[in-house]
Amino acid sequence: MSKTILKAVVGLIVLALLLVIPKYVESPYALHMMILLFLSVSQGQSWNILGGFAGQHSVGHAAYFGVGAYTTMMLMHTWQIAPWFGVWAGMVLVVLVALVIGSICFRLRGPYFVLASIAVAEILRLSAINLTTLTNGAEGILATELPAFKVAGVVVTDFSTKVPFYYIGIFLALLTLGITYWVQHSKLGYFFQAIREDQDAAHSLGISISLYKNIALVISAVLTSLAGAFYGIYVGFVDPPTVLGLDVSVQIMLICIIGGMGTLWGPVLGSLVLVPLSEALRSNLVTDLLVRGGVVSADSRVGIFLKENLSHAHVLLYGILVVLVILFMPEGLMGFIKKMASRRKQEAV
Repeated sequence: MSKTILKAVVGLIVLALLLVIPKYVESPYALHMMILLFLSVSQGQSWNILGGFAGQHSVGHAAYFGVGAYTTMMLMHTWQIAPWFGVWAGMVLVVLVALVIGSICFRLRGPYFVLASIAVAEILRLSAINLTTLTNGAEGILATELPAFKVAGVVVTDFSTKVPFYYIGIFLALLTLGITYWVQHSKLGYFFQAIREDQDAAHSLGISISLYKNIALVISAVLTSLAGAFYGIYVGFVDPPTVLGLDVSVQIMLICIIGGMGTLWGPVLGSLVLVPLSEALRSNLVTDLLVRGGVVSADSRVGIFLKENLSHAHVLLYGILVVLVILFMPEGLMGFIKKMASRRKQEAV
């Protein structure tokens, strides 16, 4: 059996297992964790197209995530437009935003482009806070309930459980994974990678740098807006810090940095690391494990400090994690795995 067929068989088995999980797992918390994992994979794959393949390291992807989330939620909250229609409006709007941003920011390179991407996201965050008539300002938008999804007048689902969101999450993750695979193996993807390696050399070969950077940005932004819309629909609440904050952009970028930029499975591995870590910090699981293991005492100053502050220190720990990855695994987990596999092959020979 060839490696391609073996990979296809393994992939189908994993997909089949994922599809039947809701039938055997009744825990809402377990389904919630899986939904967050699918969302994280879609976010990472979206950023990967621009940052991993085209080499444009945006730290402002919260802008597209927030536009998708806010557009869908505003249309549903103000005009009672179902989110599965509003998401298309968000995609159209985010394309316009991406083209405007690309026409300005792609004039810059390196750290200047990174700073410009941060500035754009901050401008949108401040706009969301101050445009209270549209966005409800700092209070955010709350959707009390979702309308039932109907086809030809027949109710398909009423979103009363997490199961519909689970399957939407799988679809979104597979969609972004499929588009990333297509980009990686297409002529378009080769142009992106040429720009990433050497922009001047790519330009000398007749590749339009500006055009293909903007194409990469539009694809990445649209997929990120889909993830934002799904997040808004699932959580039922959006506000500026939640969907437009700098930490959102950082977390999206970290998924690829930790997993491996410019690889197909890097964002998946990065999500498998970051999602459990984020949840462990939020629920103070790390502190509880340290207390149970006898490392610290719950009544000590250190124990009390960790319990009160560790759940809010995710950005700090993300930064530490990035430093460790850059020092010891500069190509991410995927690069580390490939190096270990290569060493084993050489030792076997």
